[in-house]
Amino acid sequence: KVLLDLEDAFSGDTRQIALRVPQMDPQGRVQLATRTLNVKIPKGVRAGQVIRLAGQGAPGMGGSPAGDLLLEVQFKPHPRFRADGRNLHLTLPIAPWEAALGAIVAVDLPHGSVKVRIPGGAQSGRQLRVRGHGIPGQPPGDLLLDLQVVLPPADSPKARELYETMARELAFNPRQHERA
Repeated sequence: KVLLDLEDAFSGDTRQIALRVPQMDPQGRVQLATRTLNVKIPKGVRAGQVIRLAGQGAPGMGGSPAGDLLLEVQFKPHPRFRADGRNLHLTLPIAPWEAALGAIVAVDLPHGSVKVRIPGGAQSGRQLRVRGHGIPGQPPGDLLLDLQVVLPPADSPKARELYETMARELAFNPRQHERA
């Protein structure tokens, strides 16, 4: 296995990996030796994909050529994104007014940023799909945004006053459909 940063899937890269491989010493005993290889990571690589390095595997029997070395790609955990095939998942925090009124927000990606329209009336848990902004490839993956409405704290007199005004002015009961 080769463990990569998610960003490597967007740009491609060359990685140096060290392998412990069995080798015969001059006395005919098998010893483990370290072998270093430069591995080209293609742009658009996915978790679970196998990179084949021709002739870099174990030596063949009876002097036949070495086999191929197969490296399975895995991504290191990313603090913001989760890869699923070519799709990228992100929990996107939004303010209550962005959820209620709609907004256009900038979303930073491993390869730049994209502006996303949040529709008015959006709720936490709603998923938005931004086509073509996932991991590159043919076709490119999508960016899947899971909206999470984040309430500002009532930690100042002004903030508390605004919440109290909303409580008085809005006829809203979030539990109106619950049964006892």
